Amino acid sequence: MKNEENIIVGISIGDLNGIGGEVVLKTFEDVRMLEFCTPVIFASVKTITFLNKHFDFKLNFNGINHFNQIIHGKLNVFNVWNDKFNIEFGKEDAKIGEYAIKSLQSATKALKDNNIDVLVTAPINKHNIQSETFNFPGHTDYLAKELEGNSLMFMVSNDLRIGLLTDHVPVKDISKHITKKLIKEKLDIIYQSLEKDFKIRKPKVAVLGINPHTGDNGVIGKEDDEVLRPTLSEIRNKGRLVYGPYAADSFFGSKNYKNFDAIIASYHDQGLIPFKTLAFGKGVNFTAGLNRIRTSPDHGTAFEIAGKGEADESSFKEAVFTAIQIFKNRNEFEELIKNPLKNRPKKI
Repeated sequence: MKNEENIIVGISIGDLNGIGGEVVLKTFEDVRMLEFCTPVIFASVKTITFLNKHFDFKLNFNGINHFNQIIHGKLNVFNVWNDKFNIEFGKEDAKIGEYAIKSLQSATKALKDNNIDVLVTAPINKHNIQSETFNFPGHTDYLAKELEGNSLMFMVSNDLRIGLLTDHVPVKDISKHITKKLIKEKLDIIYQSLEKDFKIRKPKVAVLGINPHTGDNGVIGKEDDEVLRPTLSEIRNKGRLVYGPYAADSFFGSKNYKNFDAIIASYHDQGLIPFKTLAFGKGVNFTAGLNRIRTSPDHGTAFEIAGKGEADESSFKEAVFTAIQIFKNRNEFEELIKNPLKNRPKKI
């Protein structure tokens, strides 16, 4: 089992014209963070030196070209490139998008090769990353292809966890995507994640309806009655504690979400609007269902404040802590599976 005192956190730098670089460096300006992990930023010494100077940080870091050069207890910067280029805060730039993808691809390879233990991704701009060689809506879809497993976008905070049946799907196509097979797959991922990644036994999960008022007995759509309800009934009959579908409009205002270990929303905004309202700045985007751990902050590039020193690093810091904790929880779970008698109480 990996020595948990030296967990290596790989960091993809995201869009350098946004706030990603700022929140990454602000997080590790607090030297206490180096007691919890060993960070490795995938960028270049030149780039990080520029950011360090621009924001008047006093960070010391270790530039590396090979992973055997990592120094524990220091901020490490892996040289993905040596190019010189202009960072123009707040500007959408296709060239900057290319460097965001170079960072992500290099960090993902390091994760697959076990050179880092977990991956935390700074925000990218979904438009300027598109190219002939990279055609994904975002991190989640790319990582689902690169890493083994079936991914699920899982937004997590202290007492709130929201997973999505569909994520980056146009509203007009949502009902086409929600099938019996998809519901079973996503619920299976969420149950396994709650047990393995969050140490919750017999988790209780609520599912939000597809249509307003869960269709009002077919008056506002038939998907809830014909697809969602019968599938949830099948899952319940197999012993899992899954409830719903619930009408989404009143579910959070009534605080009903507090009665469950996780909630599954049918589509992106149905889940992310309440999540970001209740947990913004402290929430974390976790890609559940993969054989490796990836988290990110709950915000985007925020071009409007980029370069001004105003960005709040709280969510990025939470993403680091969450990745570390999930790594530890998975280690414990795997150890328990290997040695099921280890934690049994002794007979007196």
